Amino acid sequence: MSSSAARILVVDDEPNIRGALAKLLAKAGYEVRAAASVPEALAAMQSSPADVVLTDLKMPGEDGLQLLRGAKRQDPTIEVVVMTAYGTIETAVQAMREGAYDYIEKPVNMERLPMLLARAAERRALAADNIRLRQIVSAREEYGNLVGRSEKITKLYEMIEMVAPTAATVLIQGESGAGKELIARALHLRSPRAAGPMISLNCGAIPESLLESELFGFEKGAFTGADSARQGKIEMADQGTLFLDEVGEMNPKTQIELLRVLEMRELRRLGGSKLIAVDIRVIAATNKTLSDEVAAGRFREDLFYRLNVVPIRVPPLRERTEDIPILIGRFLVEFGKSYHRSPKRLSREAGEALLHHRWPGNVRELRNLMERLTVTVNDVVVRFEDLPEEYRPPNQALPSMSIPLGLTLEKVEEAVIRRTLADVTSHRERAAAILGISPRSLHYKLHNYGISETEEEPPST
Repeated sequence: MSSSAARILVVDDEPNIRGALAKLLAKAGYEVRAAASVPEALAAMQSSPADVVLTDLKMPGEDGLQLLRGAKRQDPTIEVVVMTAYGTIETAVQAMREGAYDYIEKPVNMERLPMLLARAAERRALAADNIRLRQIVSAREEYGNLVGRSEKITKLYEMIEMVAPTAATVLIQGESGAGKELIARALHLRSPRAAGPMISLNCGAIPESLLESELFGFEKGAFTGADSARQGKIEMADQGTLFLDEVGEMNPKTQIELLRVLEMRELRRLGGSKLIAVDIRVIAATNKTLSDEVAAGRFREDLFYRLNVVPIRVPPLRERTEDIPILIGRFLVEFGKSYHRSPKRLSREAGEALLHHRWPGNVRELRNLMERLTVTVNDVVVRFEDLPEEYRPPNQALPSMSIPLGLTLEKVEEAVIRRTLADVTSHRERAAAILGISPRSLHYKLHNYGISETEEEPPST
């Protein structure tokens, strides 16, 4: 932070000193305000934040130490420089122990003071940057199961970075389990509304008869059972974000009322006559292609255009298979911690099998599978045969082979074992899983047929 951007609050009960310091610092390019007492200073900080407080230690009533404590309670990142007269150095040292940036003795060295405040302002800026970085990390964590390095996910991150700071309405479209709510939460956390609420409503999970009251609230006596007035989700989201999941399931009447809220920024509770102003950002999500719903007459075209200001498409997991190993590692570590077990890892064959799965349930399905394997597999390594059957490629997908007539069953079994080993590059666990026997049984048969570690194909005849 440059001195021209830094905001300095000068606190001193002596008007001449206070005025001289304010004049000097304003001339140095700072934005300066002044206060004559601790209560006045704390009130000034509440009305307009400061970056650095320059305060006298000894003042009538509350002193500089009390101001330091109050300022830090209001804003832990604020920097405080104390001014101390000769003989009160110990108090200045105590102030530094309690979080003051530094102290300067009176009479104040007017050449040293601007440099000291510049360093304090820089540290304040660094602390603010660290907080922003932590917020970014927090928001990235809120992407949660959308972690990855694929091109499509990288572009999705970039879109979130671009859109989040704006007030634009967003429509998130993607399959179930792809992470639409995670994106909505990331948009909220990275927006100017992050300090406000994020209120979610799944329009497909609420009966049609209740959806309107859930959204708009109701007054006492609005219907049978309405014993008291209640806010709806829209009111609850005031100064924050309203997330409407599965908005494509919303009935036509509620669509009209929602459109009015988006246009007028006000609502009327059920059974009420008073118009209530609301300041909300709307993020909607659907697993349907909403333009098709409009074409079919099931969704209002005007509401669609209101919601579709910024469209975001969430790619299904099958379109970003390069992210699957990253997600697997993340989930195995997560569930290892949750169940107090060593994190598991997948064998090469198990990992390859999951790469070829279609993942109709997307990341949610993958996460659930990793939890299941963490709980049900005893070994640290999850092997191909440990996967549920639906995640293992069917045997008919393997290459075929010809068996000449006239061979005994033993010879046929030996040929099948040799060919299977050749197809899986001698990996016995994978071969055993394909053959439907245990690795121990396969080991016995290899010994029985005299098949060595390196000999795979049947010897030529």
